[in-house]
Formats: sequence, structure tokens, C-alpha cells
Amino acid sequence: MKSALITGASRGIGRAAALRLAADGYAVAVNYKNSEEKARAVVDEIRSEGGVAMSVCADVSSPSDIERMAEKVLSEFSGVDVLVNNAGISRTGLVTDVTVDEWNIISDTMIRGTFLCTQKILPSMIAKKSGSIINISSIWGICGASCEVAYSTAKAAVIGFTKALSKEVGPSGIRVNCIAPGVIDTDMNRCHGEDVMRELAEETPLGRIGTPEDIANLISFLASAEASFITGQIITADGGLTV
Repeated sequence: MKSALITGASRGIGRAAALRLAADGYAVAVNYKNSEEKARAVVDEIRSEGGVAMSVCADVSSPSDIERMAEKVLSEFSGVDVLVNNAGISRTGLVTDVTVDEWNIISDTMIRGTFLCTQKILPSMIAKKSGSIINISSIWGICGASCEVAYSTAKAAVIGFTKALSKEVGPSGIRVNCIAPGVIDTDMNRCHGEDVMRELAEETPLGRIGTPEDIANLISFLASAEASFITGQIITADGGLTV
């Protein structure tokens, strides 16, 4: 059985990806930092459908946490075939009001976290000469968002990481791709309020906000053999918002 590790998988896009990959037949490791109950609920849902899953607590910005998580998952699943670097955090505000601590926690979670998780899982993929790494960025990492400079910067770095790594590990049979979601109906975006979300839906050519399942479906495709000739790509899934 193939296996997948998804960071930040207790809710939102990560949760939807865990459920979708489990439905695709993967054994799934559900990473979480604080939401233990929600992560266990994802695992229970997968198991109730006959799937294989485990939850694993780790702060993706912590080298020691990632070391322990990698050892646990690689031992339990005898390797990882798909790594989804999804864990993320956002802060909204003028760049002049962003504190150094706020800047660091955003960059540590998304840039450092993506690097650390990849670095620890990659050797097992290289040994098998196969694997798929899927990084979750954002449309704001492409075009930038006012009052989200730190977030946009971190997501742009994930794009650069994806492109460079795809060239480095392609000869080892490993594919590295990036998804740049638009406005998705998750807890992170619900803080904007119903009026703002409604306006964003109206501005989107497809006339709606995206769902976590929309992104999970794309993750499923990029993880599959059908995407075997796709690597180094930044795929936007935003309903046409940035067209």
C-alpha cells in the first residue's frame, strides 16, 4: 500500500486531502500541531471507511519535531510515497505593523516547515527512485496581497522552492509540484466575514468560493500516475479570479 504524509491535516485543505488520498487507497499520516481531537477525528473517519491512517503531532518549524515525525511515519508505513506540505498560518495587517515575531512564525511555518519536512522524507523517496511532493502555496504568492505581505512572501518562497527542487530530484524519479489555491472556504478565510466572502465569490468568474475538496482533487491527480510527466509546475486553482 502506498502512503502519504500531509502536514496541517486536521482541518481545511489538509483534512480534505487526507480523506481523498485515503479514498484513493493510500495509508495516510495526518499531521497536526495543536488540534489533536480534530486530527483523530480525521483518522477515525478514514478507518471507518476501511482505510489506514495515523495521526502524528509535530510543529513543522521545529527540526526535532520533524525528526521524530519522520522516524515515526517512515517506520509505520515503511516509506512515504506522497508528501503534501500544506501547513500554513496567516496574519493580516499593514507591513509597518507586522512584528518580527509575527514575520518569523509565518516564514518558519511555511518556508522552514516545507524545507524541513521535505529534507527528512526525501531520502526514502530517493532510495525508491519515486515519489511525489506537493507544496501548497497561494495565488497571493504569485500576485501578492495587500496587508498580507508576510504571507505572500512566504507563499512566493514555496513556489521558488518547488521549481528548484523539481530540477534537483527529477533525475531520481521524484516529481515536485505546487498548487496555488485562490479563495477557499476554510477557517483561515472565514475570518474575513460573510460580506467579504460574498464579494470575492462575485469577483470570481466561476461565481463561487472554492472548497477544500476542489484542492484535494487536484492533489489526488498530482499524486497519481496520470501526472507522471508533470513536475516543477505551479498550478493555480482559483475559479479564474486571477485571470
